Amino acid sequence: MKKPEICRYCGGIIRLVPAESIYGESADRLGLKGESIYQCQNCNARVGCHKGTTRPLGNVANETLRLKRIETHNVFDAYWKSRKMTRTQAYKWLAKSLGLSDKQAHIGGFEMDECQEVIDLCQKHEREAA
Repeated sequence: MKKPEICRYCGGIIRLVPAESIYGESADRLGLKGESIYQCQNCNARVGCHKGTTRPLGNVANETLRLKRIETHNVFDAYWKSRKMTRTQAYKWLAKSLGLSDKQAHIGGFEMDECQEVIDLCQKHEREAA
């Protein structure tokens, strides 16, 4: 993912900030102490970085999209773990199921409709397996 510079929501400037500036004392508990986050200085849209790097995990998201991505990860992670897949196998399955390349199949880059598609797909496969 490309390092964000301009917010896609409000056009504000995005800066790389310490996770502690957002999460305060909770950063340590969340495993984010010493980590960085890209944050819009205007509207607070943001995206975290891969551990120990300044490489963004996806694209900048507002609070609503961040919550949807969290929900999607919860459903997707539960699905692939219940199927005894590895994380790599799960993302390959997801890419194939959605008709995406392996590189495109990352929840951190998904929009609301794509997140819902993943949730629906996992739930459908769970029902069929029951």
